[in-house]
Amino acid sequence: MAVKKSITILIADDQTLFREGIIDLLEDEKGLEVIGEASSGPEAIEKAKKLHPDVILMDIKLPQMNGVDATREIRKVCPKTYVLMLSGYEDEAHITEAIQAGANGYLSKMLPAAKLVQALRNFSSDGVMIPQAPIMGKLIQGIRQIGAPGYEPAPDALTATEIKVMALLGKGKANKEIAGELGCSVKTIKNHLNSIFQKLGVNNRTEAVVKAIEKGLISADDGI
Repeated sequence: MAVKKSITILIADDQTLFREGIIDLLEDEKGLEVIGEASSGPEAIEKAKKLHPDVILMDIKLPQMNGVDATREIRKVCPKTYVLMLSGYEDEAHITEAIQAGANGYLSKMLPAAKLVQALRNFSSDGVMIPQAPIMGKLIQGIRQIGAPGYEPAPDALTATEIKVMALLGKGKANKEIAGELGCSVKTIKNHLNSIFQKLGVNNRTEAVVKAIEKGLISADDGI
């Protein structure tokens, strides 16, 4: 049996003490390995291209190039790398801008250490972290304010099964959990998600949940 490789992590933050704290936190965590650090936006991009980490913990406030712009560039040059925003900002504008730039998830720096570790494990398994309240609420409100441009699906654009998948996705369920509840394979769930993304005109799960709530395909209670 092949040994599952560790999840490799790059930490991008301009505060040395914060980076060292995260490294100390993850040092003894099996399956999680910090392989690099960056203290600026341009350095984060260069380290991403050189190291190809599985996940980047990205701060928004970085010198020379902010974390949002760095994320946008990293999504172009390292499409297989997931970016998880870990920020002290929790307002609608920052959250919305980060997700639109391609961030796969958004966490507060005020999160307890144990929850950060668990979020990293869950996040890395599927490449997404559906934000929980109050962040999800702020994300939805932010997108409403800017008009959420994009494809307008017909009321029957999603099948009944796809709507069930979206409702479970909105609750933060991973592929395996959704497959278990619907009695099908993980591969089938991935196929459903690809179909949903195409129909809603989105690129990732967070965008899909927000769009589905905006269009009334699932309720806000499912996504928060």
